[in-house]
Parts: sequence; structure tokens; C-alpha cells
Amino acid sequence: MINTLEDFIREYTKICNMGWIKTHRSGNTGIGKTLEDLLGIEENNLDAPDFGEYELKSCRINANSMLTMFTKTPLPSKAANHLRETFGYQSDAYDNNEKVLHSTLSADRFVKIADTGRQLKILCSPDKISIVSEDNVEHAYWPREQLRSAFEKKYKGKFVYAKADSRGEGANEEFKFFEAYEISDFNYSSFVSLLEQGKIYVDLRIGQYHDGAKKGQTHDHGTGFRIKESDQYLLFKKINKIVG
Repeated sequence: MINTLEDFIREYTKICNMGWIKTHRSGNTGIGKTLEDLLGIEENNLDAPDFGEYELKSCRINANSMLTMFTKTPLPSKAANHLRETFGYQSDAYDNNEKVLHSTLSADRFVKIADTGRQLKILCSPDKISIVSEDNVEHAYWPREQLRSAFEKKYKGKFVYAKADSRGEGANEEFKFFEAYEISDFNYSSFVSLLEQGKIYVDLRIGQYHDGAKKGQTHDHGTGFRIKESDQYLLFKKINKIVG
């Protein structure tokens, strides 16, 4: 078990020298699970550091794996219902004619919404982040200060950010860890800049309840702000290379 940054540097350097290591779990979380096991860190879902004062994060540098940084339903009230009814489309996932809206939006271009003939994008203005349609009408938004508070709460601590090459897939995936960074001080300005550049995406996953008292009603499965794992370190002011 590691307890300090010095412990991590020592043990992680050994891991880097091991070469290719077979994943301990299939799927996107395989890299994190593998590294935790090798470092002797027990897996948990607690909102607490993984060791000492640090949270541990890892990424495949040669993959386009996406990380959900945070989920936040937009305003105003019932915005998710409005988006689904206005831009949604029928899906074989449901046994009725109600609409769903699954789309990944960015600020650098309009995104076509299935075969509806409609398009949406993200617009960054001085006081809010909005979802607008091709006719420049705003349909939902997040106040900038609300997002700042949410993200600063999420990224309030210090992190160790480990990078690895990867090859293969599924249960046969392998990792070669090669460098790590100490990162801290979430930079909201960088977040907005990356959003404007189209490097942060907004995932709309708005469907409907399948059964129960709410059957057929709008269900926001979590409107998420997402970033490529390999770009995550760009969200921080302090970036200190500690291995590699």
C-alpha cells in the first residue's frame, strides 16, 4: 500500500519497468483497475483520496476514450423535457412512439440530430453555457458560476495522472505505463477554453421511463460534460512531471 507521493513514484517507476501488462479487467475501467491493483490500492467508490492527499487517474494516450467529468441537467425547469419533445426521435428501444434524444454536442460545430432535420451546438457566452439550434434559438443553459462551483467541488484536490500506451482489446488488452504527473488547481478558464475549442463535449442522454408510475415521462439519464482521457490534465493550472 502506498501512502505518500514518494511511495507512488517509487512503485510506479517499477511498474513502468515491467513493460507490457495484461489488463485486470475488460473495458474502459481496465486501466484504472490494473494500476490500482499493481499499487496495492483497494477499489472503492468513496469521495476520498486514493492515497495520502491524492486521487489517482490514468489514461491511454493512443485511444479516444472519453471521461465524464460531471453531469448536470440544464436549466430552465423541464429543459430536458423540452429538448426531447422538440428535437427527439423515435427509437426501437421503446415499445411506443415517444421520442428520445441521444446526441454528443460541441461548441465548434452544429451536430445533426438523427434524421429530424434539426441541429444543435453549444454556445459559450459571458454569463452562461447554452444549447442552441441551427436558427440560433437558445433551448437550455447552465449559468457559468453554477458550473464553476460544480467543477471546483469535483476537482478540489490533488491528483496523480498516469499515462500508458495500450494495445489489444477487451480481456486481452495490455498497458505499458511510462510517465506520470502531479496536477492540481482546477482551472475554470481552461475548461471554458477547451469547451469553446470543441475538446469538451456535452452528452445528451434523454429518454423516457420504461415502466412504473412515470412510464413514458422524460428521464434525463445524466447530461454529461465529457473530455478525452488524454486531455484531462489540461484542466489544471499546476502540472508537474514526476515520472518519465
